[in-house]
Amino acid sequence: MTKEQPADSVVGCPAGRPEDFGDETVTSHHFGEEGAKLTYGSYLRLEQLLSAQVLESDPPAHDELLFITIHQVYELWFKQLLHEVDAATEAMFGGRLWWARHLLKRVAVIEDVLVRQIAVLETMTPQDFLVFRELLSPASGFQSAQFRELEFASGAKDPTYIKRFRGLTEQEQDRLARRLAAPSLWDGFVHALASSGLATGTEDELRESLVAVARDRDKYGELWELAEVLLDHDEAAAMWRARHVTMVERQIGTKSGTGGSTGAPYLRSRLGLHYFPLLWELRSSL
Repeated sequence: MTKEQPADSVVGCPAGRPEDFGDETVTSHHFGEEGAKLTYGSYLRLEQLLSAQVLESDPPAHDELLFITIHQVYELWFKQLLHEVDAATEAMFGGRLWWARHLLKRVAVIEDVLVRQIAVLETMTPQDFLVFRELLSPASGFQSAQFRELEFASGAKDPTYIKRFRGLTEQEQDRLARRLAAPSLWDGFVHALASSGLATGTEDELRESLVAVARDRDKYGELWELAEVLLDHDEAAAMWRARHVTMVERQIGTKSGTGGSTGAPYLRSRLGLHYFPLLWELRSSL
């Protein structure tokens, strides 16, 4: 006889047996002060989530739902990435390098999803985008506070962005300001180097310490592996930027962005960005 599946196991998976969804489902958990039963939908707040796709077009443009969904999914992933990056930074300051490495591996896998997700948006033709594109102005992806938070948290901090952002709420501006002041992934890695007895006082000392790590992996293997997953994150972000600008050029050519930016030319100017330039430079010193 097989062991009966626990009733509350259906919460974690959308595919369950029909008999699992009767009146006795999830009797061991309560949700909210009303004592209502926790369900898959209530746990994930699906009513709120699935009602958040509000179209601007009237009559509805068919591809606007796709456009909204893609960008909302991106923002959810950005939230998760920030969660992991913050935890990895904290882990490096706390000496838990194995945990930081684990989290950064997850970051790179998520970023691979973000790159591949662009292909879904490219199923929308330029003609279908034009049906509703003008309705989006002056909103722009440039206004994604979480995307900029991720850059700041990774080490690419630029205070001028806060002044250049238009349409940000006061709360978003405060979050960005806090990110500028907070330690970044790179700060955490430098702390890990210093904790291992390596010199980090100046940029030249940092370069020498990185070379020492690379040339003695028996002694500094954990630091080397950590540097490699940091570079995985940096490389994945660079791949996303390159894929993104190609998609934009395919959709709108050289037109200006809806928020007033130059569009693809601006995005191309960002392709050389590196979160950890010294890790890239290290290759030339080996």
